[in-house]
Amino acid sequence: MKKLKKLQKIISLALGICLSASLMAGCGQEQATSPGGQKTLVIGDTTFNSSNEESDVNPHNAYSGWACIRYGIGETLVKYSDDMAVEPWLAVKWENIDELTWKFTLRDDVTFSSGRRMDAAAVKECVEHLIANNKRAEQDLKIASIEAEGQELTIKTKEPNPALLNYLGDPYGCIVDVQAGFDGGMASGTGPYIAEDVKTDDHLILKKNEHYWGGSPKLDKITIRTITDGNTLSSALQAGEVQAAYGLAYESYPLFRNDKYVISQIPTSRCFFGKMNFDPDSVCADPAVRKAISMGIDKENFVTKLLDGNGSPASGVFPAGPAYGGDKVKSEAYDPEGAKKVLEEAGWLDTDGDGIREKAGRKLVVKWLTYPSRQELPLLAESAQASLKEIGMDVDINCTADNNQAVKDVKGWDVYAMANVQAPTGDPEYWFTVFATSDATKNQGKYRSEKLDALEAQLSREFDPAKRAQLAIDMQQVILDDHAFVFCSFLKMSMIAKANVKNYTSHPCDYYQVTADLDVE
Repeated sequence: MKKLKKLQKIISLALGICLSASLMAGCGQEQATSPGGQKTLVIGDTTFNSSNEESDVNPHNAYSGWACIRYGIGETLVKYSDDMAVEPWLAVKWENIDELTWKFTLRDDVTFSSGRRMDAAAVKECVEHLIANNKRAEQDLKIASIEAEGQELTIKTKEPNPALLNYLGDPYGCIVDVQAGFDGGMASGTGPYIAEDVKTDDHLILKKNEHYWGGSPKLDKITIRTITDGNTLSSALQAGEVQAAYGLAYESYPLFRNDKYVISQIPTSRCFFGKMNFDPDSVCADPAVRKAISMGIDKENFVTKLLDGNGSPASGVFPAGPAYGGDKVKSEAYDPEGAKKVLEEAGWLDTDGDGIREKAGRKLVVKWLTYPSRQELPLLAESAQASLKEIGMDVDINCTADNNQAVKDVKGWDVYAMANVQAPTGDPEYWFTVFATSDATKNQGKYRSEKLDALEAQLSREFDPAKRAQLAIDMQQVILDDHAFVFCSFLKMSMIAKANVKNYTSHPCDYYQVTADLDVE
């Protein structure tokens, strides 16, 4: 079996090389310097696609704000430091006047790529458009009203919102010129690059912003190419069709550990985890099945062998380290024998001897939904399939780029495994309101916990950092005790580039890829 899998990988890599070669033959290889003397760069990215809800660069559209901020088109009022602390960006300072009122002073030297000056009135229009068009932002920001005068912006919230600053740094918070419109999924931002053309699941073309407030960008043109297959992306980087890459499969990293390339790698809160389906018809509606799944996934083996050490096993929602980190909660350890006992006590028995348990005439089949654009998610599915079979579960894998539609059918899946940056705003509240509370925007499994909702009500109004951290720990423990989610691993995020590409650097929040300092020598 191991030899077969190795052969399959070799064949897949060979096909990727052939495909890359054919693409190069068809469109020509991009050079660092174009015939006209312009500096150019091509970046291959496995994640800029509709499967990840990044269909364009309009930050008010689903999760397209990630593309807007990653590729240097848009900027937010605040940004995050290397230790995820909030720092000034388009806002130079702010004051929390009272529990409901925040006053921001904006930079006075910023213009949008449309040519319009960025003042408080423009920011007000942008934020109002955002909360009218993005449910997640509306729920996070809790804005009651906004007042604008010159470069002073005053935000009043409907209720105390201690995490407001953190949420304003979310990619959806990119400040764009609403009056310029969003035709074709474009946006007029304040960043070092201007979007010229975007085609969903294919490419994004950027040009230098000659009037960027933060200094002159080093490159004249950047092309972002969507290449969802990791082997094809690896081949394209080796062949020089792209000069930088994001989202490469870890198994290809040894090809780039030499002086021809630079690897920028940093631990992040991006996590591979599975959400359980609480629909009455799902096998995961049975608490024993959820607990057994949590005990039956070999996280250590997944990280060591399939991630090649480019990550760490997960316990809770967040990685170890922060005041609310996963090292402060208790979760199920890998215990296949214990998992078998849990299932047997719940009446799941293998009465026909085929290795798969059944109960009341129903086979213990777990429908596992995932997607391929995060290269190791299919490997996690295969790893879970193997280890859960040992305890008497049959895992039926559906790995599809149509995951956003598939997850809407609650009868079609039992576990939805995905990748997510758990604390992209530097605050723990984000994750719970997106995935776990009763009204969370991505609680597709319909998990309900009155205790969790009550703790979130406290967290949403608590300004003291130590008390917020403890509430986040308590909330993690609730969902772990309910086995509502299984957290498998945290990832080291990496970006790989040719050695002559400078300042293509990973960041803990997974934003800020394209900056004015990005260069090709």
